[in-house]
Amino acid sequence: MRGKDVQLAQASITYPNGFTAVHPTNLTVEAGEFFSILGPSGCGKTTILKAVSGFVDLSQGQILIGGQDQKGVRPDNRETALIFQNLALFPLMDVWENVAFGLEARGVRRAARRDRAMELLDLVALQEQAFKKPLELSGGQRQRVAIARALAVEPAVLLLDEPLSALDLKLRQHMRAELRSIQKRTGVTFIYITHDQGEALTMSDRIAVMNAGRIEQVGSGDQIYSKPQTAFAASFVGEANQFHGQIINIDGDFAQIDTPVGHFTARIGGAVKQGDRAILFVRPETMKIEAGPNQMNGRLVRRDLEGPFMNLYFDVQSTEVAVHKTNTGHDLISDSGTLSFELTDGIILPDGPVAQTGREIVAQ
Repeated sequence: MRGKDVQLAQASITYPNGFTAVHPTNLTVEAGEFFSILGPSGCGKTTILKAVSGFVDLSQGQILIGGQDQKGVRPDNRETALIFQNLALFPLMDVWENVAFGLEARGVRRAARRDRAMELLDLVALQEQAFKKPLELSGGQRQRVAIARALAVEPAVLLLDEPLSALDLKLRQHMRAELRSIQKRTGVTFIYITHDQGEALTMSDRIAVMNAGRIEQVGSGDQIYSKPQTAFAASFVGEANQFHGQIINIDGDFAQIDTPVGHFTARIGGAVKQGDRAILFVRPETMKIEAGPNQMNGRLVRRDLEGPFMNLYFDVQSTEVAVHKTNTGHDLISDSGTLSFELTDGIILPDGPVAQTGREIVAQ
């Protein structure tokens, strides 16, 4: 199996009621890439997946797979396979029969179907489960059966719509590694839909952050996390303290922003000019409980322990500011103190929509 590239060229989808689920979008997924589309519910990411697989028609633009325009190509004739969240395994069929189902629909003889199914079950480490029913397997095993079934028809592109959302945390973490390993071994192009940033950051070669029918940013996990280009991307991926204010000075790659809790200087991450409304984002893990540049005074109001990490929340002029620290077991945290962050650890972006989960300090 070998993957093919997928291109969206000014692709958009507007429903008959006038709602635009996907605004004109240009996007290229490289052949053999593990590509994730990350965004909140209702942002249009699943609609893109259904359009690539042929279950939703474009209103305008093109979708190309391996350079071939897919207009008019039926879902069963596309070089894609789609795995839904509910997996849709057949409970009365043996595991190997589930895997071979697509081959049966294509007229492949039973012996050849069984041989191919056993090869794929070996690929996903389930050959010993071949003659069991799906309900006799664990959730993670059923997930791997669904992947094997999708790979049986030798797709160039495997489309996965939040396939791990029904699994518990430990199993989700295990399956992330399994999925990434399977993708590397097969070379198939994976397009993975999720609202879970941990899944996207862990598995993906590249990520598209999507909001309200538009792609906000495309890049590697490191780029998305450390160099967000929009306020939404900065607030949706990872946690961030948000300081809303106004740009009062620009000096090269840095700007000074006036917020309700003081003036701060940080690097510029987007097109801003003096006088603009803007948002300063600072990751909690880069905050320090000590004097330094960009400092503010706070009072500790909450301490959440997560085993190896501590999440500390400070009241800074009636606003909660988060600080993440490694738990050494010997930390002595006073009830009040000075917080600070380095100039290079903050990023200033143009004012815009932010994810609802973010913490923000809104200028009066």
